Amino acid sequence: MTGDDVARTLAAMGPRLRAVRERRGVTLTDVSRATGISPSTLSRIETGRRKPILEVVLQLAKEYGVALDELIGTAPAPAAEPRGTAPRGFGDDKTVLPLTRYVGGLHAHKHVLPAVAEPPGRPRQMSHEGYEWLCVLYGRLWLALGSQDLVLTAGDVAEFDTRTPHGVANAGSDGPVEYLIMFGPQGERPRPRTPPAAGRGTDGGGAAD
Repeated sequence: MTGDDVARTLAAMGPRLRAVRERRGVTLTDVSRATGISPSTLSRIETGRRKPILEVVLQLAKEYGVALDELIGTAPAPAAEPRGTAPRGFGDDKTVLPLTRYVGGLHAHKHVLPAVAEPPGRPRQMSHEGYEWLCVLYGRLWLALGSQDLVLTAGDVAEFDTRTPHGVANAGSDGPVEYLIMFGPQGERPRPRTPPAAGRGTDGGGAAD
């Protein structure tokens, strides 16, 4: 494994740990009580601000009841389900694909939530330091943001301070939902560099009466 491979593996491990924890429905405080690892350390690992050491990864794998290769990303892909199989229910694995190479700073991931038999209950919410930009690529995504409930479809974008409680779920029953997340663990945000569009009526033509 090259240095780049190691960096990519570490960059992907934080979101995988977060996904597994959310799937189990436990908080950082719950995990801290069970493992003795401080909530702040767990949060920094999940958000990419700290590289996890082997001892911590082993503790978390044991606590979550998952194989180490699942957290590393070397687990074999599950066999395809035969046609006609009923969609899986809420709470099954979601796929997290890292799109950036290194740990720390602004980084991006693609998430895929599996199909559901029917829309689930309100998504579980969590909050942590950082800022998130989310864009739906396919399907219908339920975003529970504070007291708001938003259903986003392909092309819709949401951005928010992650200290606001938030959670997501597949809002449809007709297939998976795919979305991109760009996350700044210390509040970093994307910076538009294109000039603002020229206002209407500035090309020499007068406005219509």
